[in-house]
Amino acid sequence: MSTAMPLLRKCGGICATPSLRARSFRSNAALEAIAKASEERIPNIALYNYPSFSGAFSALFAHLFHSHLNFPCLILPFSSVEPLRVEDLNVEGINKCYFLDFLGPKGFAVDLSQKSPCQVIGFDHRKSSVSKIPSPEDCPENLKFHFDLERSSSNAVYEYFSNELADMKSPNGEAEGLLNPEDRDRIEMVLKYIEDGDLCRWKLPDIKAFNIGLSGWRSKFNSITNPCMYEQGVRADGNSNLTDEIGKQLSQKSAAAGLRPIGAVTYMQRNNLKMCLRSTDSATDTSEVAKAYGGGGSPSSSSFIIRMDEYNQWLSVNSS
Repeated sequence: MSTAMPLLRKCGGICATPSLRARSFRSNAALEAIAKASEERIPNIALYNYPSFSGAFSALFAHLFHSHLNFPCLILPFSSVEPLRVEDLNVEGINKCYFLDFLGPKGFAVDLSQKSPCQVIGFDHRKSSVSKIPSPEDCPENLKFHFDLERSSSNAVYEYFSNELADMKSPNGEAEGLLNPEDRDRIEMVLKYIEDGDLCRWKLPDIKAFNIGLSGWRSKFNSITNPCMYEQGVRADGNSNLTDEIGKQLSQKSAAAGLRPIGAVTYMQRNNLKMCLRSTDSATDTSEVAKAYGGGGSPSSSSFIIRMDEYNQWLSVNSS
């Protein structure tokens, strides 16, 4: 697994003003953003499940779709802690309201579709949401659910917006892609890992480390308190939980290869290299290595910092 994995790019949709700090999800910042969208008759609103990984990536795909077409769209997090209300969303000029990776409280989507002329489109994959889907006879015509227990919501949203964009030809007659070619493989691989965790399959290599690496970034998936979250990359560097997990796995692989059972995870820290050593072998003391370079720790977990010039010199000596 790479130690740096940029995932969310670009500042998305229309965000609340950065100076309006949100203390809750039904905050002044969120309500003012909705009021502004109503004044400007913004036709599209996308609410995404926070702090879900699927919700954050679904928000990214909604942003990319509307940006490609220059369609204004207000993108906001939705949390069950203090959810937005139906009356908050019944705004002037709205044509579509997306629920990304959630369906809201029971009856919420139906109530909104009955009180607003907009089209309500929901995506979810959780068994707990089955009871929130009305029977066909009770489902308003302007309400549509994309629900699949076997697919993560982020995958469904990605496919949905990709197909919507492909159906709209560019001026030269060619269909546009939702993602740039250089990003597509990487993002689609990330979606596979998110789905593996969402559906509790846990089959992909290093899936546990992947989820640990992302878990520390949940708070950054809030577009109210972090208006330009799509500009930021999710980095594994410096994540102690992920370092420990990867180091132990490398220790096991090193032992299996007939080498010393020590795993080393390295990342930059203020223009120096931080070397984190881990071992799953009780007879091996990683701190002996760390102390030789001015560091320390316990037998199974230690670290030290080395300057780049020292590292390059050490590398040249040991490779000659």
